[in-house]
Amino acid sequence: MYEQILYGHGMIGPVLALVFWTFVLWLWMYATRIPAMRKAKINPDKATKADLDLLPPGVNRIAANYNHLHEQPTVFYAVALATQIVGAPDTLSIQLAWAYVAIRVLHSLVQASGRVTIRFFVFSLGTVALIWLTVRTALTVFG
Repeated sequence: MYEQILYGHGMIGPVLALVFWTFVLWLWMYATRIPAMRKAKINPDKATKADLDLLPPGVNRIAANYNHLHEQPTVFYAVALATQIVGAPDTLSIQLAWAYVAIRVLHSLVQASGRVTIRFFVFSLGTVALIWLTVRTALTVFG
């Protein structure tokens, strides 16, 4: 059953997992931001970016990570779906996709902690996995 979950749907499983994680971050962002805004007496209807920048760093790091999940991961979605469409989701490609998802989850947790050096290392690991997946798919497409 475990292998069916991980490999049974090719690249779709990792794509959906990262989408799900993005929604988890969305909830986490609002669960921290709204109480912080209330405490700072910031009116949500009139809040500016400058107002939000005054919130505690931990609150802003979570919001920043939510935004980051709409940056490089969009490349992941494109590559993962291209891999699926061209029929190239072999075991290694699927493992790379799951690794990228796991690394992005770890990246979110590290970013929330404020550990910049570790965050850069984790981000770099994810980038390497994404590049590797991209090259494998490109080699399938272009031979």
